Amino acid sequence: MDNLLASIDLGSNTFRLSIGRIVRHGDTVQLYTEDRLRELVALANGMDEHQRITPETAAQAIAALKRFGERLQGFSPANVRAVATNTFRVARNAAEILPVAEQALGFPIEVISGQEEARLIYLGVIQDLPPTEHRRLVIDIGGGSTEFIIGKGQTPLQLASLQLGCTTWTRRFFGTGRITRTRMQRAIVAARSVLEGIARPYRLMGWDEAYGSSGTAKGLLAVLLENGFSQQGITLAGMEKLSQALIQAGEVRLQDWAGLKAERAPVLAGGLAIMIAAFQELGITQMDAGDGALRVGVLHDLLGRDLHQDQRDATVKQMSHRYQVDGNQAEAVRQMALALFDQLQLDDTQPQIIEQRKALGWTAQLHEIGLAIARNDYHKHGAYILQHADMPGFSHDDQQQLAFLALGQHGRLAKVRHFEPTRIQWLTLFCLRLAVLVLRRREPLEALPFKMQALNQALHLRVDDGWLDAHPLSGFLLKGEIEVWRKAGFTLDVV
Repeated sequence: MDNLLASIDLGSNTFRLSIGRIVRHGDTVQLYTEDRLRELVALANGMDEHQRITPETAAQAIAALKRFGERLQGFSPANVRAVATNTFRVARNAAEILPVAEQALGFPIEVISGQEEARLIYLGVIQDLPPTEHRRLVIDIGGGSTEFIIGKGQTPLQLASLQLGCTTWTRRFFGTGRITRTRMQRAIVAARSVLEGIARPYRLMGWDEAYGSSGTAKGLLAVLLENGFSQQGITLAGMEKLSQALIQAGEVRLQDWAGLKAERAPVLAGGLAIMIAAFQELGITQMDAGDGALRVGVLHDLLGRDLHQDQRDATVKQMSHRYQVDGNQAEAVRQMALALFDQLQLDDTQPQIIEQRKALGWTAQLHEIGLAIARNDYHKHGAYILQHADMPGFSHDDQQQLAFLALGQHGRLAKVRHFEPTRIQWLTLFCLRLAVLVLRRREPLEALPFKMQALNQALHLRVDDGWLDAHPLSGFLLKGEIEVWRKAGFTLDVV
């Protein structure tokens, strides 16, 4: 199954599984849809007043993931990516549900940031659009959040994720199912107030074409066209006619509207209010529906990694430039840290080890970004940046791993215990600490002066003859590491 990739989109309304088949034609690589599954879970609607996913909704989600897991049996973990969106970002009991969900699916689940969700949505939408030099606006109204992207070609230029969704807006303004002029107007005004924060920069950048990529946009388009409210695409005039018709009816009745799917009917009013607000606030004149979406973007992001075009590499390069990192020092630390990691002789066919090695390299490249804030406690500043910055391509868990390594590169190790590191993560941190320590003089070494072994909780570091005498500062610092690692539960021998 090495030629198959799978993406799982755990949305606030619907869970979707997409499987793509990689086909190579000479130098050209294409991705063809092999299979799709979808489950209506309505996570956002299954949140109680304390922002917790209810046990009943959680059970429904777990059951759906078990079915997805059966379909994915035999897939390599490196070929599967599962992403969770807004409801998992805001649910207070998400940390309790995620381990059970991962066990049901059989693969890790990443809770991605709104910015990362927006990037992946744009990547998915443009796959099904013809190439152009025009700027495109993409709006994806989900159940709990809405993403707004302006991009050109393959590159997103503006990314935003706002806390408005068709499910949450319907619950907030049309919770009883009753639609009135006052309620609709309040819903639109509230959505416009949220949009105010991005309206000016988006209008200034401008776009030539607009696309809606969510089920809300496709549902609205079908209703507008099939009921004669619009002749082409989604328009403000057409939506205002639909709004007026809903107000007159007082509720959404499935049988009244050609093109309306049963699953879309309960959230039609909230989605309509948000889309009207977006048209009014951003000045959109007409919008078409885009076939691609988050799940497609995840598949193509996976394909890029398979082709060694990992978005995370580009992000690290951009951050290195942004924070004016000393490139020579970063590269020297990266090379030494990776050489030490390779001496551990771990099973480099395992996806976990592959990702661990990548994380070590990325952190080494960015280990000094905290210097842009202050030299004192630069490792703490750097860890904060890596944990909280918008980093396209990186999941929340990825950033946690980078923050753990950056924070632990210097000083005592008690401060990183809250990350609850595994043995492999401790060993990875040891490689980074040792590289940072030895290269403190900022002079690269011609050859690695160590041979390292790790057996259970014992670390053995054999140093070349005469090297410690020639480098007394490094020798002194290495002796200090013995006590540091003893407190972390490891024995370190330096001979």
